[in-house]
Amino acid sequence: MYTFLINLVDRRLAVIVPPQEVVSVLRQLNPWWSDSRVSDLPPWRRAAFNELERWLLDPPAHRAVFISGARQVGKTTLLLQSAHALLDSGVPPQNILYATLDHPLLKLTGIDGVIKLWQEYFPPQPGPEFLLLDEIQFARDWQTWLKLQVDFHKNRRFAVTGSATQLAEEGQESGVGRWHTIRLASLSFYEYIQIRRVPIPALPDVSVLRELFQWTPAQFSRAAGAGQFLVPHFYEYLLRGGFPQCAQVASVEQAQKLLREDIVDKVLKRDMTALFGVRRVLELEQTFLYLCLHDGALLDVVDLCKNLEIKKPTVLNFLALLEATHLIHRLPPFGYGKQILRARWKVYLADPSIAPSVLLRGKSMLENSDLVSRAVESAIFKHLVTRYYPANVQVSYWRGRRDLEVDFVTDVDGHLAPFEVKFSAGHTAPSDFQGLLSLCAEKKLPRAYLVTKELTDFGVEPLKGSPETRLLRLPAVLACWWLGSSELKSVKRLQSGV
Repeated sequence: MYTFLINLVDRRLAVIVPPQEVVSVLRQLNPWWSDSRVSDLPPWRRAAFNELERWLLDPPAHRAVFISGARQVGKTTLLLQSAHALLDSGVPPQNILYATLDHPLLKLTGIDGVIKLWQEYFPPQPGPEFLLLDEIQFARDWQTWLKLQVDFHKNRRFAVTGSATQLAEEGQESGVGRWHTIRLASLSFYEYIQIRRVPIPALPDVSVLRELFQWTPAQFSRAAGAGQFLVPHFYEYLLRGGFPQCAQVASVEQAQKLLREDIVDKVLKRDMTALFGVRRVLELEQTFLYLCLHDGALLDVVDLCKNLEIKKPTVLNFLALLEATHLIHRLPPFGYGKQILRARWKVYLADPSIAPSVLLRGKSMLENSDLVSRAVESAIFKHLVTRYYPANVQVSYWRGRRDLEVDFVTDVDGHLAPFEVKFSAGHTAPSDFQGLLSLCAEKKLPRAYLVTKELTDFGVEPLKGSPETRLLRLPAVLACWWLGSSELKSVKRLQSGV
């Protein structure tokens, strides 16, 4: 009976979508079947590429790979680069299928129909088959389908992409042990410099920031001199942002327009409706604008509801959806149990360029020191989360007595490292980071990080009032550079601390 129904569906699809048209689309999407390659792929590769290549060529376990990230963040490029890497490793061209399931004909044909035509017209050779499926959320019941494929097709290796983390979580029950998730964030500052084809400065490699505590004053001085070249590019990075298309357009104004219209608007007005059935789009937009105005601030949900006249359950649902589609991150307070039950969370936009783009600030943002400082804080947060998430590093903020605060606290198996961002001119005085002093004295921490503005405000010193602690003053431009350039070789290396 099941075979009869499948054959019936195939015959109906053949009437609606002629197989030759679908095959023509697949030929275009898979030029390697005709001894060609995708011609416009960038030569540089992101850090996530190495993780994906390992899971395809030598998988640690028989699992699919789910690549989750915001719109236009580079998921498709990552899949196509992995296809080229497979070809370079000797995989037969016809053993690699790339399909984007938001294509109208492929969406109508369905995954099984696409695979059937692939194997009929371009039969794979013996050996592993690689299925690279873009925008998997457009396939019906994709979680169940992928689970069955992983369970019953041991010769197939899958890499699929989606624009919402919630897509993976929805299929969590059926997906346990069936797929490994790679979260692709927007470009780091280091990757931004690469995509802009800016000459790489002669800065030393730093694998983990704690290495800097061993530097001599001469090393700090040389790095500060070499890093000066990066400063104007760093300010432009805050305006353009880390979305590859936005990074490459001619002007900052064009980049912000593209980000506002092609990325943010489509997520709010199309994806939220298509993927999650959101009907109150205007209220969702108002909520997002409120978050843009309060980027990096403590979120007062009651105040938000009052000002926008939106009910609390609706706001909480909007926050969950915005986080699932990678437009925001929620940062919890540091602590346990009763310490955090009533505490408020902070909300950061996923990229420092989102707020100035959405609020039409343009380059004028650079004339407002408070706005620049908030953008830098957002950039540092993004780099910390992106750099250390594979090692399950917990990031939170700390709030103590007298409203003293520390921007970020990383926790690696109980080893705490606090980060305070003070992006102000001149040498940052101890009176400007009382929260850092208080936390280090209370927890007796061995190391602390003060992210500064000036390249001359760079070096290691004992922390006043906390003799156990050494303080690293680290310019923001170099912090983002080294956090972006260093790659995670293993979780083990991080277990000694940040």
